[in-house]
Amino acid sequence: MTTLKVHTIESAPEESKALLQDSQKAYGMILGLHGVLAASPSALKGYQVLHELFTNTSFNENELTVVWQAINVEHACHYCVPAHTGIAHMMKVDNEIIESLRKETPLTDAKLESLRTFTLSMVRNRGNVSQQDLEAFYAAGYGEQQVLEIILGLSQKVISNYTNHIANTPVDAAFQKFAWEKK
Repeated sequence: MTTLKVHTIESAPEESKALLQDSQKAYGMILGLHGVLAASPSALKGYQVLHELFTNTSFNENELTVVWQAINVEHACHYCVPAHTGIAHMMKVDNEIIESLRKETPLTDAKLESLRTFTLSMVRNRGNVSQQDLEAFYAAGYGEQQVLEIILGLSQKVISNYTNHIANTPVDAAFQKFAWEKK
C-alpha cells in the first residue's frame, strides 16, 4: 500500500502555505486531500481552481453531487465518496439521491439519472461517448455546455481520486461516519 505525506501548514512547501490557510478558512480544517496535494503547490492550486470553477457551472447542488459521486464511485475513491457524502448533506441534497449514488442504483429523477449515466459513459469510455449517448443526454434537457462542464468536473475528480489512490489519504474525521467501500 502506498502513502504520501499529508502536510500541515508548517510542513508544507512555502508556496503551499497560503493555499492551505485558504483551505482551513473555507472548511474549518485542512482537508487530508489538500494536505497531500500541498507537496506540489501547482497541483493544490490547480485542484482548488478546478473545484471553484466546477461549483460555479450551470449545475445545481443535486447535479454537482451526481457528477462528483458518479465519478468518485466509479473510480472507487475511498476518500472522496465519504467526503462528498458529507458535502452533499451540507448542500441539502436529498438523502435518496445521496444513497442511490453511493449504492450505484438508478436515480428516481429521470433527468438526474440521465446526468449520472452520461457522466459514467464519459468516464468509462474516456470521453469517447456515442452519438446515441449525446442524444439521450440532450433529450433529458442538457446541452453542449453541460457536456463540457462534466469534463471540467471529471478533471477535478481525476486529480483527487488518483491522488487518494496513490496517497491512501486517511478519511477526515468529519467524514468518517460516511465511510464507504466499492461493492
